[in-house]
Amino acid sequence: MENQFKFFLVDDDVFFANLYDQHIKNLNYKDVTYYSNGNDCLSNLNKNPDIIFLDHNMDDMTGFEVLKKIKRYNPNIYVIMISGQESIKTAVDALKYGAFDYIIKDKDVCEKIEIVINKIIMVKEELKKSNPTVMQKFLSFF
Repeated sequence: MENQFKFFLVDDDVFFANLYDQHIKNLNYKDVTYYSNGNDCLSNLNKNPDIIFLDHNMDDMTGFEVLKKIKRYNPNIYVIMISGQESIKTAVDALKYGAFDYIIKDKDVCEKIEIVINKIIMVKEELKKSNPTVMQKFLSFF
């Protein structure tokens, strides 16, 4: 498969983490690593994940704290915040802090994960075709 990504799943809810893991593997991605808390994710950023699905509400530190540290470490990692909260403010804050997208945990969460992965593939294709300044303008729309 041409678009092989390295995924990190960061969620203190093992049920949802297993659900995401299985769905991503069903999409033929093999490199998926699970972390049950933000600290473990942050201490493994040197493994260079491409995409991180990050739970908003965790015990050790909030998803926002983890997101900010990921973006400081490497602004090119695609971080998708996942939350049970349907708050517009939470979604806007996630995007403001650098998340690529915001997904609400509901019955369609796996379909949303697949849509976001496809969106990232499209963005990466555009990156290949254009110079970085055009890409930065393109990304500013998300």
